[in-house]
Amino acid sequence: MKAGLHLNISTPTVILVEEPAAQSVRAEDESGGFGILPGHTEFLTALPASVVRWRDGDGRLRFCALRAGLMTVSGGNRVSIACREGILGDDLAALEAEVAKLRAAERDADRRARVEHMRLHASAVRQIIRYLRPGQAGALDHPPRIAESGDGARS
Repeated sequence: MKAGLHLNISTPTVILVEEPAAQSVRAEDESGGFGILPGHTEFLTALPASVVRWRDGDGRLRFCALRAGLMTVSGGNRVSIACREGILGDDLAALEAEVAKLRAAERDADRRARVEHMRLHASAVRQIIRYLRPGQAGALDHPPRIAESGDGARS
């Protein structure tokens, strides 16, 4: 019998999964879903936002939702996934609910950032208009006046 797969899933700050005896790994890339078993050929692919599934050494199905990542298979038994963000779960339905909640919070944060950006932009435009409007205190002269010295020379 072949040895299991050594699965490693990590982010820049933490190792999410270090499974030394995974039976199989299932993921998907832009071309579709695929499976990895012990003895797999060398492999490299980019993973979109998706869920990676694997059977651990005890045969339990485990899940990790990824924002996106890079998967490599080396030596026929080493599977490594580097991702920006991942969420672990044993129950796919609960994991989907958690991912949906995080996506909603992210959309809300993006929406607040856009509103603040628009507010700052409008404030800057109002400030520029205030300085360009002739005849008001603090406004720039249009056209700019050239000051004359007492001897008739302009400076």
